[in-house]
Amino acid sequence: MVIRRDFLEKVRPFVGLDIVKVLTGLRRSGKSVLMEQIKDMILREIDPAGKYVYVNLEEDENKHFMQKGVLHDYVVKSADANKPSKTYVFLDEISDVEEWEKCVNSLRTRDFIDLYVTGSNSKLLSGELATYLTGRFVEIKVSPFSFREFLEVQPGKDSAAAFDAYLKFGGMPFLAHLGYREEPSREYLADLYSSILLKDIVRRHKIRDVDLLERIIGYAMSESGHVFSAASIQRYLKSERRAVAFDTVMNYLRFGEEAFLIRPVKREDLMGKRILSVDEKVYASDHGMRRAVVGGNAMRDIDRTLEAIVYQEFLRRGYDVRIGRVKEKEVDFVCEKGESRMYVQVAYIMESEETREREFSALMTVPDQYPKAVLSLDKVDFSHSGIVHRYLPEFLAE
Repeated sequence: MVIRRDFLEKVRPFVGLDIVKVLTGLRRSGKSVLMEQIKDMILREIDPAGKYVYVNLEEDENKHFMQKGVLHDYVVKSADANKPSKTYVFLDEISDVEEWEKCVNSLRTRDFIDLYVTGSNSKLLSGELATYLTGRFVEIKVSPFSFREFLEVQPGKDSAAAFDAYLKFGGMPFLAHLGYREEPSREYLADLYSSILLKDIVRRHKIRDVDLLERIIGYAMSESGHVFSAASIQRYLKSERRAVAFDTVMNYLRFGEEAFLIRPVKREDLMGKRILSVDEKVYASDHGMRRAVVGGNAMRDIDRTLEAIVYQEFLRRGYDVRIGRVKEKEVDFVCEKGESRMYVQVAYIMESEETREREFSALMTVPDQYPKAVLSLDKVDFSHSGIVHRYLPEFLAE
């Protein structure tokens, strides 16, 4: 089992506090396993005398908890209000429970309960729950395996060989149980994608035209790393003889984002220091799932796949990430965290002087002195003019 240390350290400061810990992320990205690891960490390192209650609401045997008030009453009765230590309550995939927002808020007010919940939709923290829990929750966004975590399930492989596998399969944790075999892995990822569409979008939003939804989200997945707009999807659907309203396209894209299938990225004008309202990019949340859905081999669209990997990595490291524009040039990523800021270009191979000039010149036009880096699969160090060049797998493994 991969111990997800980065996420455990994000949770640790909030253990025992009067604040709900909410784990969100793509379905099957490891939230349930992380919750188990949080429980083990608490009982082993923080409060060995503590008691816990764990309910997985996706299991058939727990379907009766979906009824209003049943889960709440069970947790309160199971918790021990008389012990000096807390009862740690873990509720996995809670959003299908009737009036779950009220249940969570009521449990939070019990000073003998420390509450942790998971959900596979970003809307978990909107609406009534956000109203109830204003200032009383922290969101931990759980992503598929990083390359560093992927290395832990690839014992004996050097970083280059492991990175080839990571390019092909992505970071969904269950693939380790399949031994990263090509056909079973592809089938699993394709089935998981269909399951997310059904459970987290079609059922939740009562969508009737499932074919249209599949076409729109599929188009967004295929265009991962490309600048595109809702209007371009309209034109694509028109070529497929499907007329669709602009608002419908926007809603379906938003549903895909809420289910963590896709992640839109804003663009920033680095000269005017303003966020642009046009020409966004969208990245698939897991490049292995994208490959299973769109097709092709691991080298297809390799530049965009590398961009997606780097984008997800900076999000994991706590950065706010945007795309930069300097006049006619584009900077792949502008990464900010607190007072720090850095600019990053991502390339496949920079064998030619022309390619190196293209990647470095975009960074050289940025009008400030924050750190700048180029990440690629070249093992030769091309650093110059104050811009650092890094071998991408080495950077990701840090």
